[in-house]
Amino acid sequence: MTAAIKATGLRKSFGDTVVLNGIDLYVPRGTIFALLGPNGAGKTTTVRILTTLIDADAGQVEVAGHDLATDPGGVRAAIGVTGQFSAVDDKLTGRENLILMADLNHLGKTRGRRRADELLDRFDLREAAGRLAGTYSGGMRRRLDLAMTLVGDPQVIFLDEPTTGLDPRSRRTMWQSIEDLVAGGVTVLLTTQYLDEADRLADQIAVLDRGRLVAQGSAQELKRRVPGGHIRLRFGDPTTLGRAAHVLDDAVARDEDLSLRVPGDGSVQALRDLLDRLDATGLRPEELQVHTPDLDDVFLALTGRTDTPQETSR
Repeated sequence: MTAAIKATGLRKSFGDTVVLNGIDLYVPRGTIFALLGPNGAGKTTTVRILTTLIDADAGQVEVAGHDLATDPGGVRAAIGVTGQFSAVDDKLTGRENLILMADLNHLGKTRGRRRADELLDRFDLREAAGRLAGTYSGGMRRRLDLAMTLVGDPQVIFLDEPTTGLDPRSRRTMWQSIEDLVAGGVTVLLTTQYLDEADRLADQIAVLDRGRLVAQGSAQELKRRVPGGHIRLRFGDPTTLGRAAHVLDDAVARDEDLSLRVPGDGSVQALRDLLDRLDATGLRPEELQVHTPDLDDVFLALTGRTDTPQETSR
């Protein structure tokens, strides 16, 4: 697939502190890419470099086909950025905020106002368009912030902690908005402190720790790298349970609920092999459940930490 973002050997230091130590990123067009990492891992620094806010010390970067070093203007014209903290002007109405962004993008009066109205409808803000943004709820402000990012019709959007502080309903609304953008061909790179958010949204996840990329893959691929996955089989009677335990000698039996816990990564091949072993002896489980580690387990295994707070200074 064609890359929307491609970075090779990205390095950045602040004084004697190495923040990025030669990372490589490849983000295909029309996908959601999540960047995870604990405090100080290098997430915010990576985003600031990719969005032309700071220079890298070394490395090559292309964003939407534009070389970051030789064509930063082309990069800026192709991207949109929604930061962790809202860029909404509380003293303007929702529609005025969007018109201001349209003017900054040189859309012209007629086109700019038409674009503002389109985005108000798209993000369900039409009824609140004439109210001061300072009166908006957190979820409405976040939707307006994202709408402002889209005024210039960017090819690539960077979302820094897009749902921080939102209630569950507003988070789900924002998730749907992000998924709709990608369905329309936009590429999204997001940083998030919510592992369930990355699990729900991301096609690919990269985990940064101490300036290095320690893992990259889909959520399922990362989960399979962590020990603890298993397949739970429940049988109808103690006799069948005993026979199955004899066949599956690597399983742990639980007599109280007539179940077996069989180590496995939950892959199709692992399930096929397991069921083939049972079929060969005529055993049929009444229930089968696959249990895989979640992203919290992955994060702990890869970084030795359970939290993913956003960087504050870099």
